[in-house]
Amino acid sequence: MARRGHCRGAPPGGEVGLDRLQQAPAESVLARVYREEAGRLTGSLVRVLGDFDLAEEVVQDAIVTALERWPRDAIPATPGASLFTVARRRAIDRIRRDHAYHERLASLATPTEATYRDEPDDRLRLIFTCCHPALSREAQVALTLRTICGLTTAEIARAFLISESTVAQRIVRAKRKIVEAGIPYRIPEGDEMSARLAEVLAVLYLMFNEGYLASSGGEPQRRELTEDAAWLAGLMVRLMPEEPECWGLLALMRLHLARAAARFDADARLVRLQEQDRSRWDRRMIAEAVGMLERAATLARPGPYQLQAAIAACHAEAASFDATDWKQIVSLYDSLVELGDSPVIRLNRAVALSHVRGAELALDELGRLGTQLDTYHLYHATRAELLDQVGRGGEGDGERRRALELTENTAERRLLEDAMAGNGVSRTGLRS
Repeated sequence: MARRGHCRGAPPGGEVGLDRLQQAPAESVLARVYREEAGRLTGSLVRVLGDFDLAEEVVQDAIVTALERWPRDAIPATPGASLFTVARRRAIDRIRRDHAYHERLASLATPTEATYRDEPDDRLRLIFTCCHPALSREAQVALTLRTICGLTTAEIARAFLISESTVAQRIVRAKRKIVEAGIPYRIPEGDEMSARLAEVLAVLYLMFNEGYLASSGGEPQRRELTEDAAWLAGLMVRLMPEEPECWGLLALMRLHLARAAARFDADARLVRLQEQDRSRWDRRMIAEAVGMLERAATLARPGPYQLQAAIAACHAEAASFDATDWKQIVSLYDSLVELGDSPVIRLNRAVALSHVRGAELALDELGRLGTQLDTYHLYHATRAELLDQVGRGGEGDGERRRALELTENTAERRLLEDAMAGNGVSRTGLRS
């Protein structure tokens, strides 16, 4: 299962072994197997053991054993299944020391390499468990990144600019909550599926957005986090191909990733959409994403991620900024409002509306959102752009100062500061 991105697909039970793996290019085959198989291993063992920690530990033990043996021995013909066998044996050894081990041992006694290959992918169950609504959103994200992506606590802490101890506490509490609340390790059914699927996709969407334009910190973007989120969205598509919103979210992510090479200049300055060199956009990725969106449409159940992807496709397929079909984009935003109104959707709709009916009308639309979005920096940056267009640049700079107070992203701050100083930067908003 070759895939894009850095999401490694499994948890690091003990992070020393993971660090060794990451620092050992000679073991590239093992690194590939780790990325492709370890998430499945963990899911299978969580299902059997009902214990996140034990599953993580025995998978890590199997990885470390392979790291030591495979360079000198022949690589197994089915490396993932071989790791499963080693991990299962480690689990049996651990459980034998437990006074209540008989039931667990019985569960582990029969699985073989063949049953590991034939068993339906357990990662889907694992994703739904990590994103159970009984857990806080912060805990869902941390547990998903740790258990499914295999990021260390240090990596998660760096991604969200929080301490390692905070990440560790969130993960420990989430696992404890799963046990104490009796959260089932299963795929939800019926009406529960819609609500739970929405929770999973929301976590992936949050991960992607944080990587696409970091909310704070020295780096304006975290490409690894966006690619991890896109890989997980791709996993959801493979495991749930009849769910159109999975396709829609993946298409949305890939349409944005297709523009990655043009979003920042050589000095790490943010390049606005209208100024990006479209020859640097990945046209193949755009075409693939549009195909995903068309696949979603055949399922005839429209949703917000599909509509957002359709908006992104309008931008991606336009030959130039001036050739953008703004009327279609406004129509798509109208559909988004019908599905689930929000101030941010209204803000984005106002931007599109300004290209159809002018800045004055768009400013009127924004005027209705001031109370709800006063602490949102893009609201003030957008007002600044529209005020400039109607000849009220002094007020626009006031809005930029307010936006500067509300954002810590270094690239956004530089763009706002350059616009205020007149350093060759158009006095426009931040959208990229």
